[in-house]
Amino acid sequence: MSKLNVVVVSGNLGFPSKTVILAEQILEAIKQQVSIDGEILQLAELAATIGLARNPDELGESGKRVLNRIASADILVAVTPVYKGSYTGLFKHLFDFLDPKTLSEVPVILGATGGGDKHALIVEHQLRPLFSFFGALTIPAGIYASEQNFNGARFIDPVVLQRIEAAAEQAVYAAKARGERRVQAEAA
Repeated sequence: MSKLNVVVVSGNLGFPSKTVILAEQILEAIKQQVSIDGEILQLAELAATIGLARNPDELGESGKRVLNRIASADILVAVTPVYKGSYTGLFKHLFDFLDPKTLSEVPVILGATGGGDKHALIVEHQLRPLFSFFGALTIPAGIYASEQNFNGARFIDPVVLQRIEAAAEQAVYAAKARGERRVQAEAA
């Protein structure tokens, strides 16, 4: 397998964004494991493209490009800030445009940022069920990072960093295994 196509969807709705910083740190950890083509899709930049659409046909070319990028991922990284105990509405709106089979068996790293530890279960109670609906392979090591884990430029908490590393390793392993299964299926 040459380069893995890693697509990050960041649910940030503004700038600057701790969610984007978490996304960048996850992408860096994946790059330490394997050669990648990586892209971060930020909802703050996509809001005008996807926000008013009611179905995929209303997205226009730039919106359809976003859906195609997500569908082409060897690894998907889905990170969102916590709003009222869940992911942002626009984050969910974007994924509502995907065909339910699009992410079947795609390794997905789940991550979230929030103001405190009280929202740490968003990964398990909100994100994991969303991507399980798609049949995605949600990576066991989810990542939750709070204000207290942030030094103003990066997330520095050792537990958060360990979870980022574990998620990257698990996702790369799963993506390689998925690629090998595809090659074997094509050869058969």
